[in-house]
Amino acid sequence: MEPHYRVRIYLLTALILFGFGSLLTRLHSFQIERKEHFQAQVPGSRIVTVREPGIRGNITDRNGVELARNLRNYEVSFNLDEIYRAYRRQHDDAPSIDRITNESGLQRKKTEKDIAKVVNDWTVGRLKELGLDKSYNESALRVHYRTHGGLVPFTYRADLTYEEFAKFAEHNLELPGVTIRTKPQREYPYGALASHVIGFVKQWEKKDITDAEKREFNHYVGDERGEMGIEGTMDKHLRGISAKTQVVMDEKGAIISSFPESNPRAGSNVQLTLDARIQLLAENVLRENIGRGAAVVMDVNTGEVLAMASVPDYDLNSFVPSITAKQFAAYNANPFKPFTNRCLSGFAPGSTFKLPTAISGAMKGLATNSFSCSPGYIKFGNHSVGCWLYNQRKGNHGTLGLSKAIQQSCNPYFNKMANAVTPRGMAEGFTLVGFGQKTGIELPNEEPGLIPGNKEWKARNPNATVTPVENAFLSIGQGYAMATPLQLCAMVSCIANGGKYYSPRIVKRVVADDGEIVVNDTPKLKVDITEAGVKPSDLDLIRKGMWMAVNEAGGTAGKVKIPNIEVAAKTGTAQTIDRGKKSHNAWVVSFAPFDKPKYAVCVLVQNGGSGGAVAGPLANMIYQGIFGQENEGIRLRLFPQTEFAGNDKRYEAEDMILPENFLSTIQATPADDGESGDEADTTAPESVSSSAKPTAPKPTITEEAEAEGLIPRAKPVRGRRR
Repeated sequence: MEPHYRVRIYLLTALILFGFGSLLTRLHSFQIERKEHFQAQVPGSRIVTVREPGIRGNITDRNGVELARNLRNYEVSFNLDEIYRAYRRQHDDAPSIDRITNESGLQRKKTEKDIAKVVNDWTVGRLKELGLDKSYNESALRVHYRTHGGLVPFTYRADLTYEEFAKFAEHNLELPGVTIRTKPQREYPYGALASHVIGFVKQWEKKDITDAEKREFNHYVGDERGEMGIEGTMDKHLRGISAKTQVVMDEKGAIISSFPESNPRAGSNVQLTLDARIQLLAENVLRENIGRGAAVVMDVNTGEVLAMASVPDYDLNSFVPSITAKQFAAYNANPFKPFTNRCLSGFAPGSTFKLPTAISGAMKGLATNSFSCSPGYIKFGNHSVGCWLYNQRKGNHGTLGLSKAIQQSCNPYFNKMANAVTPRGMAEGFTLVGFGQKTGIELPNEEPGLIPGNKEWKARNPNATVTPVENAFLSIGQGYAMATPLQLCAMVSCIANGGKYYSPRIVKRVVADDGEIVVNDTPKLKVDITEAGVKPSDLDLIRKGMWMAVNEAGGTAGKVKIPNIEVAAKTGTAQTIDRGKKSHNAWVVSFAPFDKPKYAVCVLVQNGGSGGAVAGPLANMIYQGIFGQENEGIRLRLFPQTEFAGNDKRYEAEDMILPENFLSTIQATPADDGESGDEADTTAPESVSSSAKPTAPKPTITEEAEAEGLIPRAKPVRGRRR
């Protein structure tokens, strides 16, 4: 072929390729880059599918007092895609911004739409003219759009008054992409009251949206999720049923009409066993007298928890709708752990463990045996366990029976009984009444405690054996022994009611929105210990000893005594390490009335003196409040609680001065002669302690979103209004 023909063919080929390249470039520009712009020019309406969350159920106490409920909240949200499309209908170009990203360790510059400028120019400007604008976090809006696009509306305002809501509704057609709606917002009307029991909710997250939902909905609003407490454990019942709505929009993005395919439905209501007035009583008895501790009140005949107080605590409303980063950091920085529910945390129980030791002895037929306290201590190799009487240089108790040993809280008696029972028998007896295992109460982060020799202990220590000294320490609640206030209260309830161990429960019933009973109000009888070898007469001996501890001279629990009601109790004082220093846990476990038991009360004071001198008066005040309301017509107050930060002060007998007019006249009682906590030369691990650390809460945190290296353009992109 001639050379000049070849040149012509090459030129023709180049022209064709250039033409196709130009065509493809223009097609990409029209169909990809400017697709939204041209779609916006097409007249006519379109249908958008919206998901709306269900309405969360309420949480009430046993008497119907609302502890968690929903308020009607007026909210303004932006559909950022709609706003962007409306902006592009009036502008040839849209503003953009450069963002520095870090990919595989390399910094790169990426150009993206400046959605914040679009919103400010197109929407917020109009709201300002109407007097409805409010400052907002532009960085958060950019991050939201980058993450969700138009699928999830951006909440602009959630604090509208009804008048502002009405004004928004009046001008809604002038504000494309702006949606106003009523949205339920969680409220805790009593603030910090029962915060460890109720818990809080957190906002839903992107990961909650399934792929199927992304395909089904153009706009998605998720459900709040329960976090901590009953909000968390009962979340599947409390969550409502979501709704689906078809929204018709005109070519300008304004809403023409909406057709709900289904309406949002409320979740179930959860009724707790708590009595809000007794709960507030218990909390304030702790708050006004100690820095850290717990109190549990139970119905001995059903296992229902009437109060579960733990201090320090936190304000539930701090998490509505989300907690600030500053406030959350302050909670976490508090060394006294306000998120820890001490009622479910393991502590060295001290002499309160003489009661399950007595039960273990009764199972082996030893309840009627006598053991000698002489000479006032027992030697186990290099270890010795002394009686408090001997340690105070007052001699020893001589030979005692079970009731007297409980009244006097004699260490050698129970040391000898424990080793007569054997470590295996002790583990069986303690397990029978709920120690060394979770009770199964409907709350998160419950700790099992620790009982040397039981199944869980052997699983962690397969080659270890329980020595006589470790078994002796277990009998008086020292050494490795750990128990929670709830476990101790449930055990005392079992003793009080004649041997029936009811699993503690905090949920009374769950009722669906249509009235269907989802969870029935049924006591959970776990075991009757009289069928395991414990005779009713053995329990009578244990109860008599507890009665003597309160009502007879020489008892360790005299300060629990109240007028006109006979109370039975057992005190305990455990050596421990608290914040790196030697300390004591002060305990009292009790029940009343003695002849027809109804209530069990367990009180723990961290860094307290002796159980009788420090925890005893607190139980006294709780009983006075309960029976004052029940028998004397006194109505316990109910009001919002502020949060209590706690302290690590040492509390002694002189700090526990009973108010002279606390509901009724206080009967004077002799000074406490109980154990000092120095009977055994052993120290328990630091409280709060257990093999499992409580899970930290994971709330929704409101904070300034990172700007992520945004670089505004030096020259704004030109645009013109049509």
